[in-house]
Formats: sequence, structure tokens, C-alpha cells
Amino acid sequence: MSLGDEHGHGEPSRSGDDGAYGGYAGTGQTRTRLPDGGGDPRRGRSSSRSLVTVVGVVVLLIAAIAFANRGDGNSDTDGTAGGDKAETAPTAASGERPVTTKTGGIPSGFAHDQQGAESAAANYSVVLVSADILKPVRRSEIVQRVFTADKSADLEDRLNTVYSTDFLTKVGLDQDGNAPDGSTYVSRTMPVGTTTTSYSDSAATVEVWCTGVFGMASESTTNPVTSDWFTMTLHLRWENDDWKVDSFAQKEGPAPVNGDNKVSTSDDISKAVEEYGGFTYAR
Repeated sequence: MSLGDEHGHGEPSRSGDDGAYGGYAGTGQTRTRLPDGGGDPRRGRSSSRSLVTVVGVVVLLIAAIAFANRGDGNSDTDGTAGGDKAETAPTAASGERPVTTKTGGIPSGFAHDQQGAESAAANYSVVLVSADILKPVRRSEIVQRVFTADKSADLEDRLNTVYSTDFLTKVGLDQDGNAPDGSTYVSRTMPVGTTTTSYSDSAATVEVWCTGVFGMASESTTNPVTSDWFTMTLHLRWENDDWKVDSFAQKEGPAPVNGDNKVSTSDDISKAVEEYGGFTYAR
């Protein structure tokens, strides 16, 4: 989504998931996609995508775009106040160690510098497009941890409305965000790179180029696991000794030409999701 469809470790299984950060897509995993500020980021997708999924994404986009584009007239919101236009950053990894602390399973304690802002944005991109945001128990924890204090309450209310029991039913999940027995809803995002477009000591705007896999791993699904490429823009603010999200948006691409990979079975996909853990990202 656009907080919307789109964030680990433990002992996941097909019958349940501990909801840990990092993208274990055990039962109940789904995807949350961020908005591009207008329009449908799904344009150009295969027409075989199920109608239910498309309708669900539209619902999410409407709610999320309204939040993401809501302005309060404060120039700090877009991360440009007092900041200089950042120069093109080197694409090679810095070699610095990632954060070693987590709060509620989400990386925390990022450095108060541009590199720390990029690391925060990468990790927040993963959690914001994870299945956990659809789980009522985890949703509040994620919102409180990731967003600035003055935005979290409003966003949580919006998400509770968008991710209603009726919506979850339409996408094949129960009221707790879990998939049916024998099925695995996959939702995992992998940041490919980051760039800072503006930075100051109090605010930063970071773009995160991502790829990901999402969909239902099941023999009879009409929404099979597929891949996606998109760029998330996160406006961050320095608050309570950490970087937190003030607003966000999503646009599709840049996307490469699809390869000729052999399509795996739903069982292979489920096993891969269970066996391969996620990462803590650092610039």
C-alpha cells in the first residue's frame, strides 16, 4: 500500500506466525503498499490479478493517500526546513554496523546523521509493507514505534477503519489477519538502495528503492505470489533520540525486464519464506 496492500525472526510455521519484523510470511502474511500521491501504483499489472485484490488495494490507497498527503503547513514535515539539497550519494555500502537494538521487534536507535536516516528509512520500508500491519495486535505497536507522536493516533484510527474484518475477509484472511490452514500469505520487502534528497539535523527525506514478493501461496489461490518493484519516499523527523516517519508515499519502479525464471510451486514458496530469515538494514 500505501499503507496500504507495502515489514523478525523466530519459529514461523504455515499454521501461525509470531509477527516478528523481517518478513516471515507465515500464515496471515499480506502486503501493505504505500501511495504515490495520486493515481494507482498498480497500473500496468497483469489483468489476471484477482478482482478482490484490486478492489482491496484501491480501498487501501484511498485511505492511505489521504493521510500521506495531509499537510499541516509545517515546513519541517517535508524534511526541507533548514536542510541543504543532498548531493548524489555513493551507491556502495558504508560498511558501518547496523543498529543492534530493537523495540517491539523493529530496529531502533539509529544514528543522528544522514546515514542513520537512510538506515531507518530502509528498515521502516520493510515493516510498513509487511503483513503485520494487518494484524490488530501488531498494528498499534508498529504505528507507535515507527511514526511521530503527533501522527500516530490519527493514522492508527485510519488503519483500524481500513483494515476492518470485512476487508480482511475479502482478501482471504481471518479477523486476526491469518490465512486459512494450509495456505501462506507471503509479504516480504527487500530494500535495494537508498538516497537522501534533503537533510537537516531535525528532518530528512529518504527514497528507498525496493523489490518484494507478495500473494497467497496455495494450490487453489486466485492471487498467487508475485514480485514487485517500487520506490518509497519517507519524510523523517528526529524525535525522542531516533528517526521516525512523519509522512510517506510510494511510486512504482524502477523495474527491470522480467527474467525467464521457472515459476516455483506454492509449496516451494512457503518453505522458502519459512526457512530464509529477514535482515536488519544499514546504509
